[in-house]
Amino acid sequence: MKNLMTRYINDESGATAIEYGLIAALIGVALITGAKAVGTQLNTKFNGISDEVAKA
Repeated sequence: MKNLMTRYINDESGATAIEYGLIAALIGVALITGAKAVGTQLNTKFNGISDEVAKA
């Protein structure tokens, strides 16, 4: 029983999985933020092009 408890306490595989999950979540947030910024810039650019075409 003592051996089982010692192995359970020393097992760090769950901590590693949590760390990988946090890293994946952080990368996802960064990608979403970047995509939103690029999307806003593209929308502004296309609206400008649309306005210029409408004037012609």
